Amino acid sequence: MTPARHCGQNPGLSGPARPRWLLERPYAHRGLHGRGVPENSLAAFRAAIADGYGIECDVRLSRDGVAHVFHDRGLARLTGAEGRIDDLDAAVLARLRLTGGDEPPPTLAALLALCAETPLLVEVKADRDAFASARLCEAVANDLAGHEGPVAVISFDPRVLHWFAAHAPHIPRGQTLPRRHRCRAKALAIARARPHFLTCDVRDLPGTIPPRLPLICWTVRTTRQRVLAARHGAQIIFEA
Repeated sequence: MTPARHCGQNPGLSGPARPRWLLERPYAHRGLHGRGVPENSLAAFRAAIADGYGIECDVRLSRDGVAHVFHDRGLARLTGAEGRIDDLDAAVLARLRLTGGDEPPPTLAALLALCAETPLLVEVKADRDAFASARLCEAVANDLAGHEGPVAVISFDPRVLHWFAAHAPHIPRGQTLPRRHRCRAKALAIARARPHFLTCDVRDLPGTIPPRLPLICWTVRTTRQRVLAARHGAQIIFEA
């Protein structure tokens, strides 16, 4: 990011038409998780589907190139194992268990099999290495190729949106804004990525969000935050 003196007002953004389903229902952040139901587990996703919510999830790549639903780069917090998710092949990850549950980290393909009609936001956890990020984008796009349900990709990294715009333009894409998004250079990079919609931290409302694109706010945890998002016409990604 450029120094603060080069930052100013965000330019107005306009993108492709949003998918009709995008703002129809709230999204459960990493599924409906809690005691005995780990985040980003199939159990959490089943619970969200049963209650009629959309799903937001995170995706990273195993060493052998399989997209897995997993938030952290490291394995320790969510499985108790050492190392990184991209240190292990999918067959090894399948033998791990998510902390607090009895399931392994799911593959993206396994989640998609649950979501025939459930809206799904897939956050692509981009790597600083451009080749690794492109490899992840390709794996996600391949998994989504045969999926007929409502799905979009989101990312903090504009490079991810550029990749999908170039290689899978039929998949809706959303730009996740960093906290206190004010830098003009960053805003221009986002504009060039031509997102269909934006996602932002609910705590950044109302002052830092570019106009004219559909908006989804994260991570909403209180009634006050729900009201704030609704006041600005935004859908929410929430935790119960």
